[in-house]
Amino acid sequence: MTLLSVNNLNVSFATPDGAIKAVNGISLSLNAGEALGIVGESGSGKSQLVLGIMGLLAQNGKTSGSVKFNGNELIGMPQQELNKIRGDKISMIFQDPMTSLNPYLRISKQMTEVLMFHKNMSYQSAKNESIKMLDMVKIPDAQNRIDMYPHEFSGGMRQRVMIAMSLLCKPDLLIADEPTTALDVTVQAQIVTLLRELKKDLGTAIVIITHDLGVVAGICDNVMVMYAGRTMEYGPVNHIFYTPQHPYTKGLLRSIPRLTDENYGDLPTIPGNPPSLLNLPKGCPFQERCEHANEKCLQSPPPLLSFGKDLKKACYLEVSL
Repeated sequence: MTLLSVNNLNVSFATPDGAIKAVNGISLSLNAGEALGIVGESGSGKSQLVLGIMGLLAQNGKTSGSVKFNGNELIGMPQQELNKIRGDKISMIFQDPMTSLNPYLRISKQMTEVLMFHKNMSYQSAKNESIKMLDMVKIPDAQNRIDMYPHEFSGGMRQRVMIAMSLLCKPDLLIADEPTTALDVTVQAQIVTLLRELKKDLGTAIVIITHDLGVVAGICDNVMVMYAGRTMEYGPVNHIFYTPQHPYTKGLLRSIPRLTDENYGDLPTIPGNPPSLLNLPKGCPFQERCEHANEKCLQSPPPLLSFGKDLKKACYLEVSL
């Protein structure tokens, strides 16, 4: 059964200079227990896509299209109804663990209020459940550390607290926005292992946003590559890594350092810069940076079309598998 169904979602922001089109016609679906990775350069619309899904845009933000969770339309849903879903059925790990926790409140206060609000638990019951969840995410001495303040935790431990908080109500869907940012590689590996275990043990569906394609390889079933608010390529993780079809996807993969690479010079980069979201080009948004661009690419944006089982790309180049 489809847990999350997004159809033709658009997100824009009104500014004095005009409308910024951050997300342009994104569609995706996610089943229970699946993990979807969303990758792309900074400014490609990844975070605004999930904030639009959650109904957490800034005041000048506007969404259109459809977002259905368990068959219920979230776009236009009253805030009171949304609040019953957010934190309970859908949880989100925000991008920066250093600023996502309130520095003035103990961890116990911030965790227990989730269960007291959504599950009507007493404070003591909520605290006991919170300690169990901290144990699950491998916080040492959780019974004593739960009464500490955020500044008494390292960055990796704070990230674990955020994950524990997001899982308190055992959500059907977990959205993780850059969950390994600013963490050292050892802690990154522990976080990836933890998310993989949660997906397996609790059947939680996961949407993970990251720049780190190694994280994607470690946890995701499918990958969506975004650029300028659009989907460039979509498919199973093995396809994206081993038989990518879009020039942008290939460019991202070429920029990954490899231990087996005997050329120790500079890493290959994609030339140029992403287009302005205030003034997107008429055709393909990647045209100015693409070595394969032709006249057709300049005139109209390529539609996102299927070219195999669960494979999609928005490019006029012929498929070469």
